[in-house]
Amino acid sequence: MKFTAATRATQGTSASRRLRREAKVPAILYGLNQPAAMISIDHNEMFYALQKEKFHSSILTMELDGTEQLVVLRAFQMHPYKNQVLHMDFQRIDPNANVTMRVPLHFFGGENSPAVKIDKGLISHLVSAVEVSCLPKDLPEFIDVDLSGMTSQTTLRVGDITLPAGVTAVNPETPVATVANVAGDDADTAATEEAATPAA
Repeated sequence: MKFTAATRATQGTSASRRLRREAKVPAILYGLNQPAAMISIDHNEMFYALQKEKFHSSILTMELDGTEQLVVLRAFQMHPYKNQVLHMDFQRIDPNANVTMRVPLHFFGGENSPAVKIDKGLISHLVSAVEVSCLPKDLPEFIDVDLSGMTSQTTLRVGDITLPAGVTAVNPETPVATVANVAGDDADTAATEEAATPAA
């Protein structure tokens, strides 16, 4: 994804408020041992970009004062009750160095797993994204997670997921999905209720 930014000469609360009145978002660009740059970006462009999943997990191309550079979104601040982006943080990226990013997980196949079809269990997704490390060119927009092999009372961890080539999980032991044996719980509840019912 590509967007345009401009260097802003003024800083401070008053300057930021003035930018917002002009439908601009004050932002900062830092990284690669270069001085931090105070920049501004079109508000509506950023507001709608933030609603796209890949904007948060992709390598972005920022055109700043006519020069393109690779960046990632590191943080943003929204108004507590207005549809307004208040501030954004971007980090410069070296295309030849590993970058650490949180990448969304897309789950599929759970309805066909033995845990659901045979054991009538319920698969719970414990996280929606995982932290990975890779070269910018290898960074995936999302990671598919196949749940079709899950069985009753099993836990899927990050290390169990097949990652794209060149991508390494930062925390492979993090649980991703687990199975609750709903049918067994119902049976236990029914048995308990039956035992508690006084004889006629």
